[in-house]
Amino acid sequence: MKILAINPGSTSTKIAVYEDTTPLLVRNIRHSVEELSHFPRVIDQFEFRKNLVIEALKENDIPFEFDAIVGRGGLLKPIPGGVYEVNDAMLDDITHAMRSHACNLGCLIASELATLLPGCRAFIADPGVVDELDEIARITGSPLMPRITIWHALNQRAIARRFAAELTAASPDHPVHYEDLNLIICHLGGGISVGAHHYGRAIDVNNALDGEGPFSPERAGTLPAGQLIDLCYSHRFRKDELKKRISGHAGLAAHLGTTDIPAIIKSIEDGDEKAELVLNAMIYQVAKSIGAAAVALFGKIDAILLTGGIAHSEYVISRLRERVSFLAPIHVYPGEDELEALAVNVLGALRGELPIQVYK
Repeated sequence: MKILAINPGSTSTKIAVYEDTTPLLVRNIRHSVEELSHFPRVIDQFEFRKNLVIEALKENDIPFEFDAIVGRGGLLKPIPGGVYEVNDAMLDDITHAMRSHACNLGCLIASELATLLPGCRAFIADPGVVDELDEIARITGSPLMPRITIWHALNQRAIARRFAAELTAASPDHPVHYEDLNLIICHLGGGISVGAHHYGRAIDVNNALDGEGPFSPERAGTLPAGQLIDLCYSHRFRKDELKKRISGHAGLAAHLGTTDIPAIIKSIEDGDEKAELVLNAMIYQVAKSIGAAAVALFGKIDAILLTGGIAHSEYVISRLRERVSFLAPIHVYPGEDELEALAVNVLGALRGELPIQVYK
């Protein structure tokens, strides 16, 4: 099976071509601020990014022949995890999505390119809006504001399956599947999501985009509600400016003016006490969220998996270990290979190993 995977991000479009599980091409197409400034809305970047994907394939002598094209799932309505074939309902919802993000372009580009090839199918897999919460986890103190989830579903679920495969490889006579395990998985990136995974379902996980959980390099996380309301009515900021104080110019970016973890650690080594306090506070909040996820699983945890770009940092990982290692064994998977996760998900669906779900 030949699969094209497309992962649009805020300032880049990453693509990969796989033949089964073998990568033939992996390319990160970067977009300058000047290039993107010509587009009033993210959705207006569609043709620009689609054409860059086509050009990248030509430049690398990749024939435009695919069995499937998979895009990063966008901010659709809440759905269960899994592989979804792109349909008209999905395209309509993503075109009119309430939240704007470059990931919304994934299924649009995949669908458009697939229509150019006879027999080629377009998919998404484990979008950030995957919602498998237990009903009890949805309730807040206000019926006006039930909890929602926006999280790193694709990477978390891919890492869970990778961990299960490693357990199976270590003991082939006792195969282990993601659906057999209780896991706490923490994605440490520009946003931070902490999920309690119970037998293949994320029964509790924070909204890592716009206001819940630990603060992160770019997100504010949970804020004091009363102070937030006062700030909204202070006339100091417009609505769009306040939104950026929640997601964008928030977290480490707001406190320290940078999201660069190695640079922050270098400042700490040079004696920057403020940087040390703020970074350690973020680590502290992540650890508290992992502890809360343990409660969701009644303390029955097979492993804690740490992943995402920040998982490369020994400073961060060592301090998390100190706080949460008493809960369960910790395994670290630095970085995030979302392109591989997209391709592997779709390959499993095409082979009949994973069900193909219908978006309604």
